[in-house]
Amino acid sequence: MAEVQFTGVRALVTGANRGLGLEISRRLGLLGMTVVLAARSGYEARDAADRLKQAGVDAHSTILDVTDAKTVAVTARLLDSQFGGLDVLINNAGIMVDSSVPPSELDLAALRETFETNVFGAFAVIRAVLPMIRASRFGRIVNMSSSLGSMTLIGDRHSPYDGAVSPAYQASKAALNAITVLFAKELRDTGIKVNAACPGWVRTALGSDRAPLSVEEGADTPVWLATLPDDGPSGGFFNQRKPVPW
Repeated sequence: MAEVQFTGVRALVTGANRGLGLEISRRLGLLGMTVVLAARSGYEARDAADRLKQAGVDAHSTILDVTDAKTVAVTARLLDSQFGGLDVLINNAGIMVDSSVPPSELDLAALRETFETNVFGAFAVIRAVLPMIRASRFGRIVNMSSSLGSMTLIGDRHSPYDGAVSPAYQASKAALNAITVLFAKELRDTGIKVNAACPGWVRTALGSDRAPLSVEEGADTPVWLATLPDDGPSGGFFNQRKPVPW
């Protein structure tokens, strides 16, 4: 699609100061969108936005900790007052604190911490900005999930994901997938598209240097979902632009 088609489209990307969030922001901006980069650190968010501005992106920044209701509310007010609303939300902020920990040894605090960011935080941001997206001419919500949250794949002993053990992270992504489907169901008659994206195993702070994919490769599917045409899918789960089993 030509860049001009997305001129005037406003996007919010959470966890956008580095890695996938930054690359997604860059790609959306190069398509002509106005992009608001959100991060817990105001300095890091501003620095990331400044770097994108130098590349010709209409980039802005906001302090947003998805686990902090105050910053979620402040960001929603900023989007309304400064940009006149919102069209695209990329729920990218996420954490993994329990790699290689079997469920029987998982600390309950780690489970709660993970759900606070990966599930409750994503839900809170959707709730806060949904009135603006409902009023938008182009509403798209993309929740950054993971194939590690696919019940089908993690339950199959022959799956390549059978050896993955990160119960808090995996359970949180399964829950996020359910939230994705439920919002898509509620909004099915509005034209708003709500989908979950698995970027794959990407070389980021979370994915580590051992990951086989670059951030450019990982950003492809979420950017595709954020720019779907009106007849595109909703309520789906995708990796490399192909469906992932729930």
